[in-house]
Amino acid sequence: MSLNVTLEQVSVNYGGKRALSDITLELEAGKIYGLLGRNGAGKTTLLSLLASYMEPTAGRVRIGGNNPYEHAETMAQVSFIYETNYSEESDKIKGMLQVAERYRPHFDRAYAEELVQLFGLPMNIPIKKFSSGMQSALNAVIGLANRTPVTIFDEVYRGMDAPTREIFYKQLLEDQADHPRTMILSTHLVSEMDYLFEDVVILHKGRMLLKEPIDRLLDRGASITGASAEVDAFVRGMKILNVQQLGGTKSAIVYGEFDEAQRRAAASKGLDIGPVPLQDLFIHLTGEEGSHDNHSEF
Repeated sequence: MSLNVTLEQVSVNYGGKRALSDITLELEAGKIYGLLGRNGAGKTTLLSLLASYMEPTAGRVRIGGNNPYEHAETMAQVSFIYETNYSEESDKIKGMLQVAERYRPHFDRAYAEELVQLFGLPMNIPIKKFSSGMQSALNAVIGLANRTPVTIFDEVYRGMDAPTREIFYKQLLEDQADHPRTMILSTHLVSEMDYLFEDVVILHKGRMLLKEPIDRLLDRGASITGASAEVDAFVRGMKILNVQQLGGTKSAIVYGEFDEAQRRAAASKGLDIGPVPLQDLFIHLTGEEGSHDNHSEF
């Protein structure tokens, strides 16, 4: 089960500042979305709206057609998983799973216990004694096993080491295939997690910058590699994001789509056209004016 999420001209003010400004966004049911933005872009504010932690100052939020705020049935269909302070939590894992099972109608206890074993979490010590990595893994267990139609992971990997993150990513993809839901992953580990995303949403300074399929976004960038002089001639006049050189070989990352004629022209000059990582495009699209020599507005 999964639900559509829509925001219509949503703005949020607090503390005399505007955290979100005129956000219109639709997240189709059953997809995995990567939510990206620099610090202060408004990501956590947006997710807090979806989790019913606050109401918008203006505009409408709808999940499955309902306003989630103080709507108990809709709120039970949304999980917002984020870094949690368990320093006062004297309960053990069994108690945490019992609470989740009580309040989440789609919670799968058997799957949760399987995940506990996969992550190697101890069953018999209080959660407050867990390492930060264990606490992050426990959050991942609960978020996956909840199987809510809308599942949000906000930097949930914090504290996990690389092998534990790999377990999380693998389980996320496998369980999404078996139990599709609307999944939102907010992260700064863009280069590590980009293969998980179907669509990408980028916020910048409280505004929507873009929302589109990752394949389409990646088509907007390319790396041009070959003899230095040939690369310089080919990329002249293009939006250049980065340049690296080793001896007589140069690689330039450019922003822009290439048609077939350009690709043939590059091949005729011995140039290779390769993909650009999502992280490089994200840095470019959210760069400040003057932050690099070849910046141009999108």
